[in-house]
Amino acid sequence: MKHPALSAALLPFLLATPALAQGDIRPAGNTAPEQAQLDDATPLPADTPWPGGTIALDIDATDTERGVYRVTQTIPVTADMRELRLLFPEWLPGNHAARGPINLISGIRFTAGGKVLEWKRNPLDVYELIVDLPEGTSAVTAQFVHTSPITGSEGRITMTQEMLNLQWEKMSFYPAGHYVRRIAMKPTVKVPAGWQVFTALDGKTRENDTVTWQTVDYETLVDSPIFAGKYAERWEVGENVWLDAVADKPKYLDLAPENLARFERLIDEADALFGARHFDHYDILLALTDRMGGIGLEHQRSAENQYEPTALIDWDEMDWDHNVVSHELVHSWNGKYRRPADLWTPDYRTPMQDSLLWLYEGQTQLWGWVLAARSGLQTRQTFLDAFATYAANYAEGQPGRAFRSVADTTNDPIINSRRPIPYSSLSRSEDYYVEGALTWIEADQIIRQGTRGRKGLDDFAKAFFGVKDGDWGQLTYDFDEIVATLNGVYPYDWADFLTTRLLEPNQPAPLRGLEMGGYQLVWKDEPNSYEQGRMGNGKYLNLFYSLGVNLGTDGTVTGTLWDGPAFDAGIVNGNTIVAVNGIAYSGETIEEAITAAKDSNKPIELLVKRGDTYRTVAIDYHGGLRYPWLEPVGKGDQPLDRFLEPRAGG
Repeated sequence: MKHPALSAALLPFLLATPALAQGDIRPAGNTAPEQAQLDDATPLPADTPWPGGTIALDIDATDTERGVYRVTQTIPVTADMRELRLLFPEWLPGNHAARGPINLISGIRFTAGGKVLEWKRNPLDVYELIVDLPEGTSAVTAQFVHTSPITGSEGRITMTQEMLNLQWEKMSFYPAGHYVRRIAMKPTVKVPAGWQVFTALDGKTRENDTVTWQTVDYETLVDSPIFAGKYAERWEVGENVWLDAVADKPKYLDLAPENLARFERLIDEADALFGARHFDHYDILLALTDRMGGIGLEHQRSAENQYEPTALIDWDEMDWDHNVVSHELVHSWNGKYRRPADLWTPDYRTPMQDSLLWLYEGQTQLWGWVLAARSGLQTRQTFLDAFATYAANYAEGQPGRAFRSVADTTNDPIINSRRPIPYSSLSRSEDYYVEGALTWIEADQIIRQGTRGRKGLDDFAKAFFGVKDGDWGQLTYDFDEIVATLNGVYPYDWADFLTTRLLEPNQPAPLRGLEMGGYQLVWKDEPNSYEQGRMGNGKYLNLFYSLGVNLGTDGTVTGTLWDGPAFDAGIVNGNTIVAVNGIAYSGETIEEAITAAKDSNKPIELLVKRGDTYRTVAIDYHGGLRYPWLEPVGKGDQPLDRFLEPRAGG
């Protein structure tokens, strides 16, 4: 309704509204609360043992139908305790971020002496549970379930009807206030009948299907996950090193002797590279599956790895898929033993700082590929094809390099957690892996040229990672030690080298190492072997360097290059290309159209669906199909080829 006219009597009151003080934007007199100081500083733990004694951790992992782990923890306490503060691991090693899935913990119940205990969650740290203890309490029993995701949309699946991947930190609490290496745990797991169980834990005993291990500190327990499965096989691939595989079907475990020998050579090449070991024994845990979630996660005496199901039996065809094992093996030296000082933490509550991941992950990325090539776990051509794919990304596929440095991407595990983003080419992602690796190739070539081939990055690896043979603790480092060790191998302005290439944005594409190594980036109209394998497995078509899109099998746009031809035409993720030049979409149809447009002045006409709307888009692109390759500049072996030559004798 209409408001009545304001009477003259009201005008003085309206005009008398208090004036705003300088800097204020709200009228005086409005209620405005003030914030009290929050008690939210992260409390540092003490390097002291948990006074209660050994904590029993019992997990029933037999419910594969529902994907449920049922957990019982018995936590001894001392007589003077009136509350028990328990932490769920939040900042997870190898994740470089706070990703502890406390949301998957349900049915929590605490008891003591047969009585249910009251508990509450710390509102300023939801990973902490506070349990009230009645006088005379000697032990608290915690019971709860960890629910493994059933579908991939809920998170990584860790349990199927054929296998499981039990990660202790995902289904246990630990008492606050102490270094995790000072908390004693006694682990026990019940698995489905007849399943084999693999882990790096010591002192294994088994009674029927209940497996237990000797008492261990919580840090080592968390660093020793389990792979278990109905179909399993174990091979010795080196002195005190085993390859432990579980599979969706028994036929996937038929590893040919000549391919087993490649894993054996991998261990020999790692020993030759580093010259020392930081484990007393090591288990390569390998899942051959497309049912359990994929993983590649490092540990000091083991690693969690996943191959596609046929990776061992279709060896040549699946060559592109073999790299994760060598990558995670390198992490035993780089990342687990040698660890950035600001990334090491005494518990799983203290925030991690990721500033040096360009060494932690960048050199691991490189050495993983190099050791795979040296051992034959992957072919040298696969190495070249993978690095062609990497180089192309920085040469043409990432405009975000103009404003964002490699070093800033070390924050991505925390700020993005590998979630999908609309324009990754602009935003960048965890480029410390791959641009880090390309930068370290350049460092190797600088050393090789400066020493006339007498030294290379191998010498840095042995000097930096290969110290204190037999020590499997943690030895931290900082930027200055990296520079000093490089200078000990070959004097150079390494501080400036690392600063400009990794810590500053808007740098040239990191191709110089490949070029110094005798190779150049070229473009062809067919994908290289590495990209072909990835496209086939991922069921997508890579047109990133032609139309500027990646497409699913039905024409759905899954990735768009910022400022690329498709982007300029308004095509974005989630759109679907329905027709190409009037013909129903297929991968072959759009490839033929791109090829034909190369010798034509006509644009490529696309019928694009977005939601319920269809529109016709003309893309004036005539560059043809473009896929990256590396080719040698001259004849014969190139410096990069010599970098990939085996080092182990025999």
